[in-house]
Amino acid sequence: MNRIGEQHDISPKRSSRFFQEEGYWYYNTREGVAIGPFDTLCEAETGVSDFIDFVLHAGPSVSQTLSNYAPSAA
Repeated sequence: MNRIGEQHDISPKRSSRFFQEEGYWYYNTREGVAIGPFDTLCEAETGVSDFIDFVLHAGPSVSQTLSNYAPSAA
């Protein structure tokens, strides 16, 4: 399924936003920043929903700030 604004007949491959490390759950932002830890996957899913809501209401400077913390391409 394509996201809003995607023009392709075939959706690009997407990896899971959520991952588990040392017993804790995390999620990755679009900018590649890992957010966590959460005790359960359900808490991580709630966290990502809250994060998206925050970003939508915070304005473009938030995305720019987050991109500053994204891992650099080596």
